[in-house]
Amino acid sequence: MPEACGQHRKIIHIDMDAFYASVEQRDDPVLRGQPIAVGGGGPRGVVAAASYEARKFGVRSAMPGAQARRLCPDLIFVRARFDAYREVSQQIRAIFERFTDVIQPLSLDEAYLDVTHNKLGIVSATYIAQEIRRLIREETGLTASAGVSCNKLIAKLASDQNKPDGLCVVKPEDAEAFMSTMPVARIHGIGPVTARRMATLGIHSGEDLKAWTLPALQRHFGRTASFYHGAARGIDERPVRDREVRKSISVEDTFETDIGAEERLIAELEKIAARLWERVIAARATGRTVTLKIKLGDFRILTRSRTLSAPPVNAEDLLAIGTELLRAQMPLPIGARLLGLGLSNLVDSSDDEEEQESAQLRLAFG
Repeated sequence: MPEACGQHRKIIHIDMDAFYASVEQRDDPVLRGQPIAVGGGGPRGVVAAASYEARKFGVRSAMPGAQARRLCPDLIFVRARFDAYREVSQQIRAIFERFTDVIQPLSLDEAYLDVTHNKLGIVSATYIAQEIRRLIREETGLTASAGVSCNKLIAKLASDQNKPDGLCVVKPEDAEAFMSTMPVARIHGIGPVTARRMATLGIHSGEDLKAWTLPALQRHFGRTASFYHGAARGIDERPVRDREVRKSISVEDTFETDIGAEERLIAELEKIAARLWERVIAARATGRTVTLKIKLGDFRILTRSRTLSAPPVNAEDLLAIGTELLRAQMPLPIGARLLGLGLSNLVDSSDDEEEQESAQLRLAFG
């Protein structure tokens, strides 16, 4: 069994503080100090992010807007501006790149950085984390929290310890002790369902989890038992991947009222296809399977897919295929409350270009 942090890598996890809400408060002084929620406040709206002022009332992301308003009657709903969030995210990424190219984004507002061998030859990962947080504050006007440790598992947990605007460093020799007091429900990789199963077995903390042998965990949790067994001991050998492989990319929208008319659904699909293509470009990926998702007013879900001989080359291609899949389902039995479009069977676009170039060379010199 490897020792906790045996390789002594230097990993930083950066997590922006209430990112979407903080951008809105930065850009609109009227919102500063106010409980705000980014997202829809209508009967079907969902909270995408909540300011810390709103969180004091129990408002959380992914919460229905109506529930959030009941918890906080003075809650201010703000429409999401993803272009603004992406722009700030790119600024933050540029700051990361001053120190390392080994960056694994998890979303617009958080990322892992491996600074073991960094561009500036700085020995202290803690110093790098402090500098990154300082630069983010100076250049974007926002705050970030950071976790510093010897692996991804502990760095991510550490970044949440002193939020907001906090820093937590867990040295290799403290890794096991840090994990021993950690509630298993907080360990990244243990979801709510697994945490409840562990609770029925008397496993509530890292210390409880560590008391279980690997074979005993395997009997209850199968292949994932090895990760849980290592996590309890502060062990996580996953590398920081600067080009994380994705299986699919998708976009979906929930409507304020059900939509049944074909023309209106196609109009919504056009917006969705445009956003999906933006994500495909950002991911530098191509894919050959297009999937349409329709959630009806009674929550039944219809999905239809088509695998193509060649990947779509633009948003219009996505829209054309999505429209064909949609029209094949018309008329719907009842109106749709949600529409989504996805692309899967992904490959890295640069790899795809290399493959095409290689094929052309084989033809030229065959």
